[in-house]
Amino acid sequence: MVKLSIYSDLISVGGLFPLLNYLKNSDAQIRAKAAEVITTVVQNNPISQQSVMEASGFEPLFLNFMFDPDITARIKALGAISSLIRNNRPGVVAFRLHNGYSGLRDALSSDCTRFQRKALNLTLYLLSEYNSDCDVVTKLGFPRMMIHLASSPDSGVREAALGGLLELARDSALLTPTEGSRLRSILQRRIDSIRAMSTEDLQAAQEERRLVDSLWLACYKEPSLLHEEGLLVLPGEDLFELPPDVVSRFSKSPVRVSALLANPHGESSHVSDTSGQDGNGLFIGDATGAGAAETYCSDENRT
Repeated sequence: MVKLSIYSDLISVGGLFPLLNYLKNSDAQIRAKAAEVITTVVQNNPISQQSVMEASGFEPLFLNFMFDPDITARIKALGAISSLIRNNRPGVVAFRLHNGYSGLRDALSSDCTRFQRKALNLTLYLLSEYNSDCDVVTKLGFPRMMIHLASSPDSGVREAALGGLLELARDSALLTPTEGSRLRSILQRRIDSIRAMSTEDLQAAQEERRLVDSLWLACYKEPSLLHEEGLLVLPGEDLFELPPDVVSRFSKSPVRVSALLANPHGESSHVSDTSGQDGNGLFIGDATGAGAAETYCSDENRT
């Protein structure tokens, strides 16, 4: 209700177009703040999402995401795009037509963990909702980058990368033999690291534990050592708590076994892909924003 009120107030004072114009301001802080306000306005609000799309708000956001010389402005623009296209099919179509996955690939190759984290989270959402896009991200080299980021020192980056790999693991053909070997090595290292954790650290790594075990089960058709040694569900943790959403969507893979153990009567929450019905192809050409300067990366405000 609060966000709907903010949107109504913005429209009533004629503020939408001035807000979008601030995305083109010469001051990087103003560009970043404008994107942040747009994020608030469109998040979980189909009406405001439609208004921003109709006002051609996607284009300046995408330009800032791809080409802004200020890394904070790029991160904020990506956050706004993520909120704009969630549960918004026209937004997803626009993202594809603008070579959005190439932009996400560039973000994954940056040195900024905040940028990586936001790009991974959006990638995970898109792959979970539109499984046919897995072919596109595979052609763009996402598996290799996700495997690398699965060993990131940042827990949010690790978990998002593992979640993306779990979506790709539906089709083992998406990984080359070399990538499969690297993934096994990294998963083994993560398992060894988790096994050496203190009880407090294990509790904090609950989602990563489940993702690692589910990915191991999906790839190698057997439970990991975490499961065998009782580290998947710790004493005091709810045995019937649902695993991460990405795991519960594997209704036709071995991962579903662990999901059913956690929720014997649960149903798959995966949304079937209908991306082929709109006639819009997926563009996989290289983005030209890879060389944009990244002058600042603060790790504050991790979300």
